[in-house]
Amino acid sequence: MKTAIIGAGVAGLAAAWDLANAGHDVVVFEAADRVGGLASGFKDESWAWSLEKFYHHWFQTDADLLRFARELGLDGKIMFPRPKTSYWLDGKIYRSEMNLSTLQLPLSWLGLIRLGLAGVFLKLTPWWQPLENTTADSWLRRWMGDEVYSKLWRPLLIGKFADRYRDVNMAWMWARIKARSVKLGTYQGGFQSFMDDVADAVRRAGVDIRLSSPVTSLTREAAGWKLVAADIEITVDHVLSTSSPTGLLKQAPALADTSYGRAVASLDSIGAICVVYALKHSVLTDGTYWLNLPAQSADKAQNPFPFLAMVEHTNWLPSANYGGDVLVYCGDYADPNHEYFTLSDEAMIDRFSQAFKTVNPDFEPGWIRKAWVWRAPYAQPVPRVGHSARIPDLATPLPGLWWASMSQVYPWDRGTNYAVEIGRRAAARMIAEAQP
Repeated sequence: MKTAIIGAGVAGLAAAWDLANAGHDVVVFEAADRVGGLASGFKDESWAWSLEKFYHHWFQTDADLLRFARELGLDGKIMFPRPKTSYWLDGKIYRSEMNLSTLQLPLSWLGLIRLGLAGVFLKLTPWWQPLENTTADSWLRRWMGDEVYSKLWRPLLIGKFADRYRDVNMAWMWARIKARSVKLGTYQGGFQSFMDDVADAVRRAGVDIRLSSPVTSLTREAAGWKLVAADIEITVDHVLSTSSPTGLLKQAPALADTSYGRAVASLDSIGAICVVYALKHSVLTDGTYWLNLPAQSADKAQNPFPFLAMVEHTNWLPSANYGGDVLVYCGDYADPNHEYFTLSDEAMIDRFSQAFKTVNPDFEPGWIRKAWVWRAPYAQPVPRVGHSARIPDLATPLPGLWWASMSQVYPWDRGTNYAVEIGRRAAARMIAEAQP
């Protein structure tokens, strides 16, 4: 079986690995100049390690990712430091872990008890299906109470989903809590180094990875699928796309008139924005790595902070890996039509940096050595009530065309662990279909 894979992110490379090891001929097409997709990174001249464009980490529960790394002989480079994660509440920083530090949150004793009991239930229950029949807004309000919900969860949901926050189902929230571990994992050299090492292993298995090769045409013919990308035209038996819903429909417009295509088109998602600052001094001087910031309005201009998370990367990993820079992410999610996707980099850098003074009054603009702006229009699916019934299958109705994306890993949230799982699941089905 000759297979083309569109996208050299984690899902595409994991699928390529399994297909090649099953004896199939595989070529991977990637529009960017490097592998990695949303997990890719960049590197300043003075850094020994690369840095992710969008903050990434693994959990100790990421079984699919860890198993894949072991198979490739890469697990020895994975590390799990324990960072400090916090909330910004009432102008102060509070630890956000579910342990004794929870008692310090500015909540009543009744609120703390309800938070603890509901949190334990969500951590221990394996049954997510009933939870997808209600929204996170209504479940959290009912079981944790208005005090806890309005203080902790509602601001986070608004910050993440803006005016869609009341639509998100509770199974999505369950998955966020269920998978979380207090230690967060990374790879020596950064995620880009991991992706490069994965790509090297996949190439040694016989896979042809073509970078800077966006697919410009995909048509079904009698001999199979004819694919045109950059300077190559090939015909293959199967195509696996790991693109966004919009990308899939552009690649295969014949899907538009099918029920499958309409299901794909109905999937909702939002984009991500990260402004990364290389600073001379620390902003989060208490050692916090991840600071959740409150949002009270879907209108970002009305909130105390113009983004939802301040992540001081070098409070998790040593700044020596980055030439002594203090690295801080200011991250947010927004609809692709939001102004954050059209404002100039300079305007974004200036707007987001104004929040540093609120968190650390000593901050001065002169602390900024350099800054970068990264935007991804497709970064976070929006799962509504009953979402599992609306997820399209990995196999499209067009023979030989498959789709594996972050929109299909539900109830789990997007991430490299679930990208590995869905890529390998798609490969397993493709291999099974090819059996005589």
